[in-house]
Amino acid sequence: MTTRPLMLALAIAATLLAGCKQQPAGAPAGGDAGKLRTLGSLQFKPCSLVSPLPNGEPLEAQCTTLSVPEDHGRQGGRSIALNVAWIPPRNTSDPAADPVFFLAGGPGQAAVATFPGLAPVFKDVMKDRGVVLVDQRGTGKSNPLNCKSEGSEQNGSDPAAARAWIEGCIAGLSKKADLRRYTTTDAVADLEVVRKAIGTDQINLMGVSYGTRMAQQYALRHPQHVRTLTLDSPVPNTLGLGNIFAGNLDSALQAQFALCKESPACKARMGDPRAELQAVLTRLRANPVEVTYRDGSTGEDVTETITADHVAGLVRMYAYMPAVGALLPQLIREASRGRYANLMALAKMMQGDLEDSISMGMQMSVICTEDADSMVVRAEDADTVLGNRMVESMAAMCEAWPRGNKPADFNTALKGGLPVLVLTGEFDPVTPPKYGEQIANKGLPNARWLNLRGQGHSVLGAGCMPKLFAQFIEKADAKALDAKCLDRLAYVPPFTSYNGWEP
Repeated sequence: MTTRPLMLALAIAATLLAGCKQQPAGAPAGGDAGKLRTLGSLQFKPCSLVSPLPNGEPLEAQCTTLSVPEDHGRQGGRSIALNVAWIPPRNTSDPAADPVFFLAGGPGQAAVATFPGLAPVFKDVMKDRGVVLVDQRGTGKSNPLNCKSEGSEQNGSDPAAARAWIEGCIAGLSKKADLRRYTTTDAVADLEVVRKAIGTDQINLMGVSYGTRMAQQYALRHPQHVRTLTLDSPVPNTLGLGNIFAGNLDSALQAQFALCKESPACKARMGDPRAELQAVLTRLRANPVEVTYRDGSTGEDVTETITADHVAGLVRMYAYMPAVGALLPQLIREASRGRYANLMALAKMMQGDLEDSISMGMQMSVICTEDADSMVVRAEDADTVLGNRMVESMAAMCEAWPRGNKPADFNTALKGGLPVLVLTGEFDPVTPPKYGEQIANKGLPNARWLNLRGQGHSVLGAGCMPKLFAQFIEKADAKALDAKCLDRLAYVPPFTSYNGWEP
């Protein structure tokens, strides 16, 4: 892949949770303008978090900053100002003492910016409990580590070019940060400082994608302070992320494309989407094609060269969301016939959205410290959609990136009596159902695993899941949930044209 799409492709939840913007921390919110509120030792000012939803109302919140050491093991060193937002519960007379902490995905997303897109899912939870959002160090407004990407697309896909580009990123970011100190372990220490500052003994952790690693690592270090743990599209503590992407994507595509094979109309019009996709990738790897497409942001016609990496990147990100991925057979059929304009336009639009949502320097600090050892080339991945190019380039970049300290027990499976709700999507292309099953069924007797039919990555908002989530937070008993309502979740039929599927 080109270097920028390569970096963005590692963002595990980016397309689902990106696109939110935060007003300045002191921005007035409704009639509470200027009114200060306290939570523990922290003093907050009213602020508004902008919703990414069409016609969505701004989310009124309270915002502040909290200073923490960049190196928790060193006295007198540089400090980081953590960006913190708090949405107080609607029940002001008798609120619950244990707030919910939302942990964002990526790695590299900012919790404060991404949460407004999920706020409707938390509606019932927020009746009695506040929600605390902490921009993980290196993201959002917590000393963000954003690598400049100008010119990176010309670097090519070879590891040497990727390393040269990342060395420039390191040189720029090292002026403002010790890049060894932006790992999950450092962020867990920050989260504990925040918990103490707000004056609560126990918290409810809700993590999505990479946020599930944060949640498990916090629970591993501070189990006595965790009341409940909700893991949406989880990554097992025991797993290194280096070479999981290619195989997991192909397995998910096989399952999603099976819907086309099972539909007579789709099979007749689209043939075998996976075979056609492989033919398109093979052709473009040998001979990239110049294509003119309509730019989605400007409306202007643009002429660029489409490569196999553009196609692979779009297929991967669309596979996260089966409702959108239903369009893939149609896009692949057009590309197989030499019509690339629609595919290129969508790929470029997706690429831009991802870049805006991810702090790539923080992502590198996390991945290179915690997962670099698992970045190995595998023969079985050679003929997959992603192949081994991403692993090769990431390994080269991690050779240059400063690595932090990874605790000896970092990859220990989470065990104990904590109430845990584990959620997976049947078609998830990056954290497949087997990961959730592995977490829930090994050493967590009070865990419950729910695998949601026809869903992809990040499933908390699907069907009746918000109601079940609220019930779990209220009762702290995952096994008592009546999850029969999830049986009503239906598959999205594959498109047989741009007008949709056959009736």
